[in-house]
Amino acid sequence: MRRWVQWFRVIRTAAIAVVICANVGYAQQTEAPTLGPETNLPLPRFVSLKAAEANVRRGPSLSHRIDWVFQRRNMPLQVIAEYGHWRRVIDRDGQGGWVHYTMLSGARTVLINGDTTALRSRPDPNALENAMLEPGVIARLGRCDPDWCRLTAGGYKGWVPKADLWGVAAGEIRD
Repeated sequence: MRRWVQWFRVIRTAAIAVVICANVGYAQQTEAPTLGPETNLPLPRFVSLKAAEANVRRGPSLSHRIDWVFQRRNMPLQVIAEYGHWRRVIDRDGQGGWVHYTMLSGARTVLINGDTTALRSRPDPNALENAMLEPGVIARLGRCDPDWCRLTAGGYKGWVPKADLWGVAAGEIRD
């Protein structure tokens, strides 16, 4: 019996240690966002394409091969890494590479995902429709509350559910 009690204490202590380690690891992951080494801005973060064309390279220098060219001004991109004057970006499909920082803008835009989406006069699913936005439309991002974002697209302004957008984080609030 005594041996069983000792074995139980060892198992219980190990289980507690695992729980404590797991909780400490979780706290470290959620405490502070990662900051870019060059800009000291959070990573990942959303930006937009400033130029009508931007070379996407395999690595962070002019000597690296161009994999493709982004050809859509104001397209939202997500910066996931920084190295010198280069930013590693991805698009909504997860495709990307290294782009020179001068090709990017801090102006926020979003892409309409999924089906045709109503641009509403208020952040309410029953509010009046100002316009219908088709998938792939790029819109300027304004205010965001937990579930809705205010957009400007094609001369129209209104609100769209955040779930219908790519280019804004799920928990992001903007004033």
